[in-house]
Amino acid sequence: MSGTLTKKKKVGYAFGIFTESLIYNMFYTYYLAFLIEIVGIKPMYSSIVIFISIAWDAVTDPIIGNYTDRGGVDKRKVMKFSLLPLGIIFIVAWTAIGAGFTSQTVKILVYTVLSMLIWVFYTMYTIPYYAVVAELTEDYDERTKIRSLASLLNAGAVGLGNILPALVPTVAIMLGSRYSSNSYAVIAAIISVMAVALGFVCVKSLGGVYQPKPAGGEQKVTLKDTFKSFSQILKLKPAKFFLFFVFFFLTASSMIQSNLTYMVVDCIGMPYDDGIVYVIISMVVSMGIVVPIVEKVATKTDRRTACLIFLSIAMAGEIVAKIVGLDATVGNFKIMTVVCAALLGMGAGTFWTFFYSMGYDLVELDEFKTGERRESIITALPQLVQKFGSAFGILLAGQLLSAYGYDSSKDTAGKESLIVQITDPEIIDGMENISTLIPAAFLALSILALLFYPMTRKNINKLMIALKAKRDGKEYSTEGLEKLL
Repeated sequence: MSGTLTKKKKVGYAFGIFTESLIYNMFYTYYLAFLIEIVGIKPMYSSIVIFISIAWDAVTDPIIGNYTDRGGVDKRKVMKFSLLPLGIIFIVAWTAIGAGFTSQTVKILVYTVLSMLIWVFYTMYTIPYYAVVAELTEDYDERTKIRSLASLLNAGAVGLGNILPALVPTVAIMLGSRYSSNSYAVIAAIISVMAVALGFVCVKSLGGVYQPKPAGGEQKVTLKDTFKSFSQILKLKPAKFFLFFVFFFLTASSMIQSNLTYMVVDCIGMPYDDGIVYVIISMVVSMGIVVPIVEKVATKTDRRTACLIFLSIAMAGEIVAKIVGLDATVGNFKIMTVVCAALLGMGAGTFWTFFYSMGYDLVELDEFKTGERRESIITALPQLVQKFGSAFGILLAGQLLSAYGYDSSKDTAGKESLIVQITDPEIIDGMENISTLIPAAFLALSILALLFYPMTRKNINKLMIALKAKRDGKEYSTEGLEKLL
């Protein structure tokens, strides 16, 4: 840190969340449907394209993280370099260039490469973006405030990333039948312009407050070296509990999100176009409300306590929703379109407010044990677990739909998706479980892992006292740090 982190610069940094969140939400919510309905890749192969890109992203996360931790590497320059390629490739990836190919193999190859490229440049932006906060300040509450401001803005980014692509039918009409297949590309272009512009705002805001580490004698970054660093991080006692917390929460969250269509149409019993609007608005409003509340609770207690309280409420709410029934009405209104989405927003708002700042605490613990500061690699490891948790949740939701007897064989690749309401009560009950009881079980596992996570405010304060003494070459005590060390 080389300058004062003013309120203006904090806001500028926080707006950088739009670059990450707009790209992420449009891809995760709509890319599968785009590949099936517009490009014409068969569903089973479309899911493989997305899985390969997630697996590739998991490989690039630690490599990029390890690289940006090296002395002499300017995180701002890495972020800045990634922005234009990210925006351009994102637009191309949503263009129907493969729709005219007759070969499934060619289509699969083209869109696999494009989606892999998206995640390379996405990762080049996001890892230094999140990791840099650990370098800007070591203050416990300051880190929470910076991340909570970004999380609050993220509610708007989540809304835009989901609402704008929902306008594809309107854009298709405006483009006419000849160009309607590229309506997704038009929306992607709008999102890319916003993402790139706000990314540059973020990079500029870090000027004068972020100073790259001085160049040292670091060796060339290798995959072996990267995973060696990962193994060292995993030896930190609290890291295991933190990663289990991340994995189980994302499994629960992605299960619910991937099942939203079936929840709205089949479980709640609303037309998709109407129901999804209520769901998105309720989720975004819930996130906007919960973020400042959890920040205040964390300031008075600590981040772990705030997480435990609000995730427990979300878990209990999922169970109550199942007991009441997702088709419950108040008057003539299907109330669960608001309630279930609000619970999802509460969980997401809580998690994303504290996810990265809780990870930052491991930076000082790692430094205390090893003498190294590895902000980016410690950011990359939870991101890797986060993505596999999300992928597992989506995979599990799909397998459960099949196990409950849902058959989507009437949907034909390349044609308009058939959203037909299911009438079989056993299938509907299973769909309800995917949105309520099963995610609640994974939330319970996430909360259990958090209970064993020892990085409380009290323990972190003790750690910082010992770390500062160690940095100054003074005598220090590890008494009271047994749970951390």
